[in-house]
Amino acid sequence: MACSACSANVERCLNKVEGVREATVSLPTRTATVDFDENVVTLATLKEAVNAIGFDLVIDTQQSVEEIERVEYHRLRRKTIVAWCLSLLVMSLTMGWLHIGNQHVTLQTQMILAGACMVYCGRDFYVSALRLLRHKTANMDTLVALSTGIAFVMSVVNTFWGERLWGSRGIAWQTYYDTPVMIITFVLTGRLIEERARKTTAGAIRRLMGLAPKTARVYRGETTADDGTPTAILEEVPLSTITVGDVVEIQAGEKMPVDGRVTWAESFMTADACYVDEAMITGEPAPVAKRRGSDVLAGTVVSQGRLRFRAMKTGEKTALAQIIRMVQEAQGSKAPVQRLIDRVALIFVPTVTIVALLTFLLWWAIGGSTALPHAILSAVAVLVVACPCAMGLATPTALMIGIGRAAEKSILIKDATALERICHIDALVIDKTGTLTIPNPAIDFTRADNLPIEERETLRPEAADAMAALRRHGITIHLMSGDNDAAVAHWAQAAGIDHYQSRVQPQDKEDLVRRLQQEGHTVAMVGDGINDSQALALADVSIAMGQGTDVAIDVAQMTLMGGNLRRLADAITLSQRTVRTIRQNLFWAFIYNIVSIPLAAGIMQAFGSSFQITPMWASAMMALSSLSVVGNSLRLLRS
Repeated sequence: MACSACSANVERCLNKVEGVREATVSLPTRTATVDFDENVVTLATLKEAVNAIGFDLVIDTQQSVEEIERVEYHRLRRKTIVAWCLSLLVMSLTMGWLHIGNQHVTLQTQMILAGACMVYCGRDFYVSALRLLRHKTANMDTLVALSTGIAFVMSVVNTFWGERLWGSRGIAWQTYYDTPVMIITFVLTGRLIEERARKTTAGAIRRLMGLAPKTARVYRGETTADDGTPTAILEEVPLSTITVGDVVEIQAGEKMPVDGRVTWAESFMTADACYVDEAMITGEPAPVAKRRGSDVLAGTVVSQGRLRFRAMKTGEKTALAQIIRMVQEAQGSKAPVQRLIDRVALIFVPTVTIVALLTFLLWWAIGGSTALPHAILSAVAVLVVACPCAMGLATPTALMIGIGRAAEKSILIKDATALERICHIDALVIDKTGTLTIPNPAIDFTRADNLPIEERETLRPEAADAMAALRRHGITIHLMSGDNDAAVAHWAQAAGIDHYQSRVQPQDKEDLVRRLQQEGHTVAMVGDGINDSQALALADVSIAMGQGTDVAIDVAQMTLMGGNLRRLADAITLSQRTVRTIRQNLFWAFIYNIVSIPLAAGIMQAFGSSFQITPMWASAMMALSSLSVVGNSLRLLRS
C-alpha cells in the first residue's frame, strides 16, 4: 500500500466480505486487523478478496513478514537506482549535455530509455492502476500511471509526427521524455526513504521482540563427576522448541526465554534466591528477589545469581508476546480523525482526476490548438502534485510512534483513540485500594478492625507526586472507595486529593463518571478490580493498573505496567505531543494540496506571471511532502 486511498480501498474491500464484522487497515504497518466469523469466511477468502483489487494479503506464516519486507525493500532500492541512472541519461540528452547524433536519433534514444524506465521501474504503477480500474476505484498509482503515460504518449507522437502536426501550423513543439522518468524516479525515491523511516517508526516493536533470547538452556538432569561432584546436564535449544514443563536454567546477565515458576535459585547474597531486573514489565529499576515458587516472565533479566524455572507459558502465550501483540494492534488501530481522512481519501483521487481534466479543457479552450501541449502538461502536473501520500501518512505515522514510545515507558495502549483523547481529560476518577494504595504485606487481616488507619495499607510512594502532576495539567481528581469514611478521608489527604467519596458500590463509580460527562467533562477512570469495570467501560479513557484483575485490564484502553501512577502524567504529555504532531502533519498535508494544485494548474498565469509547477517538479514536491510528514512524526522518538 502506498497511500491513504490504498488502505481505505483495502479496508472497504474487507468490510464488504460476508462474515467480516469489522476490518481495520493500517497504512504505516501495512497490516489488517479483521474480526470475522470463522464459520462463514476463511483467511483464504479474505486473501482472494484483497488480491482481486490489486493487493496481496500475506497469510502464509512459513515466510516471516520481516523477510518479505526485506526482499521488497531490496527490490525497491534496485529499481530506484536503475531509475536514477536512466533519468540522468534522459536529462543529459534533453539538456544537450550528451550528444549521440542528430535530433531524430537523440529523440529515439530518449524514447527507448524512458520506455525502459517505465517498463522496469514503473511497471507496478501501471499493473496496479489497471487492476483498480477494473474495480472502478483508484489510488496514487492511478495518478502516477496517468501522468507518466500521457507525457510519454505525447512525446512519442511528437517524436514521429511533431513537425507534421504542429510545425506545419507554425506551432512550436517538443518532447517530454524527462517528465515520466523523473516522476517515476522521484516517487520511487520517496517510497524508498519512507521505507527506511518506517523501519524506525517500528523500532519499539523490534526492541520488544528483541527482549526474548533466540535460544535457551534446558535442564536435563544431573551426572556425577569422577570426584563425586554432581554436574547439571544442560542442552541449548532454539526458543521455539521449549514446551510447557521444561526446566530452564538462566545465569546472571541472561534473559528469560519464556514465562515460568522458579524451582531453584541462588546468588552470592543468599543461598535460596537470585535477583531479576523486571524493568521492562514494571518500569522499576530495582531488581526483585526470586525464590522457589516465584513467577518469572519472558524478557526479564537475571541481574545477580542464577535460577532454574519450569516453563508455564511459551510462544504467543507469554506475557511479553501479549504485550507485543497489544502494541501491534494499537499501532494498527485508528483514531477518529484518521477514519475521517480515510473517507476523504476514497473520493480524493477521483476528484483530482476531474480537476486535471478540467485544467486540460480550460487551457485548450483558452488557447485553442496552440495551447494543447501546455494544457496536457498542466493536467499532468495536477495529477502528480495532488498525490495523497502525505495526507495518508499524517495521522497513522504519528500514532504508531506515539504508541511505541508509550510501550517503552511501560504504558500499554490498546487503541489509538485513548492516546488521542487522554490529553483532553479534565476529570479523573481513581479507585483507592490497589490503585492509589497497596496492601501492607505485614498486616494480619484477622485483626484488621483493631488497627490505626495507616497500618491497614500503604500509599504508593509516587502517589502524591503523581496527583500533583495531574493537577498541574488542570485535572480535577475524584477518589472513590468502598472503604470507611475515616480511611478514605485519610488517604485522600495523604495523596492531595480534594474530592473523595467512601462506602461506594460499583454502580456509584459508574454514576459519577456519567454525571461528570453530562456536565461536559472528559473523564478518565483508573482502577484495578472487577468492581471498577463498569466505570472503566463508561469512561472516555479507561486505565487499568498492571497488577489489576484480568477483567479490569480487558476493559481498559490503557494499562500502567508496574502500577506506577507517574505514568499517568507521562501518558498525557505524550498524548499532547502526538496530537500536536498529527495537527501539524495534517495542516502541512492539506496546505500542500491547497497551494500546489492551483499552481500546477497554472493559476499564476491568469495574473500575468509565467510561474507554473512543471510535472518534474511536481513529482519532487510530492515526494518531499511525504518525507516532511514522516520526518515530523519521527521527532516523537525524542519525547
